[in-house]
Amino acid sequence: MAIPKTEWIWHNGQFVKWDQANVHITTHALHYGSSVFEGLRAYETKNGPAILGLTPHVQRLFDSCRILRMDLPYSQAEVSAAIVETVRRNGLKSCYIRPLAYKGSGTITLDARSSPTEFAIMAFDFGRLLGADGIENGVDVMVSSWRRMAPDTHAGMTKAGGNYVNSGYVTMEANDLGYMEGITLDINGHVAEGSGENIFVVYRGAIYTPPVGASILLGVNRGFVIRLARELGYEVREETFPREMLYVADELFFTGTAVEVTPIRSVDRIKIGDGGRGPITKQIQDQFFGIIRGDLPDRHGWMTVVK
Repeated sequence: MAIPKTEWIWHNGQFVKWDQANVHITTHALHYGSSVFEGLRAYETKNGPAILGLTPHVQRLFDSCRILRMDLPYSQAEVSAAIVETVRRNGLKSCYIRPLAYKGSGTITLDARSSPTEFAIMAFDFGRLLGADGIENGVDVMVSSWRRMAPDTHAGMTKAGGNYVNSGYVTMEANDLGYMEGITLDINGHVAEGSGENIFVVYRGAIYTPPVGASILLGVNRGFVIRLARELGYEVREETFPREMLYVADELFFTGTAVEVTPIRSVDRIKIGDGGRGPITKQIQDQFFGIIRGDLPDRHGWMTVVK
């Protein structure tokens, strides 16, 4: 999925033209993955473009920086304002937003703390990651041979660039074998997440999702969906479960900024439920997209309108 060029990128405190937002070849992050990023979406609404989950995404960005010992030279309020202005200045009605903090030129050693922390924000048009019809019809996925990192290997709670080397292996394997996505297991063989999505299992009337201890990223949309599901009266259990539970689930779905709420219709070529979107998944989708589109009240204050 190619990145469509827009006009402006916010880079180190000022707006520059897209082609002028460059880094030097000695940038530490190019060599060692010393970066953290976020992914947000802005949706077209009757009140103009509105960003979903701006505050929790910026909070997670700062949490990731703290864990990686990266000091951002901006406050959370300044970063939030810059994200809003990047969408506004590029005249985007809906878009994907990528804030990126990274260690620049300064040292060739592994300890990046002496290198400056640089920061950029991009915004551009972006479709549905797992296909235009996946939201309704579901996607075919596999359990990957690649595991999520052990908790004492990488900091799985961070959205760090280096962590996504693992995700790249998962995605390439799935694509090569004809699947839309891969599901990873944790170091103990329990279900963890997709390459870049959280996963939910509907089983006998309850909804299960792996806990933070399963080496997952605590997704912002994951939190939104848990809240919506509980408001609909469903029991949501954040606990570990084995691979085989995927095969006998009544429904499965992914959540994430890129995938939004996407049903899973098969795992390892085993049909899930009726082989399509299940009724509970649709209920959650109706609530989720209803709030985003403005058909339902934004009762939790998740949307930030870009004026």
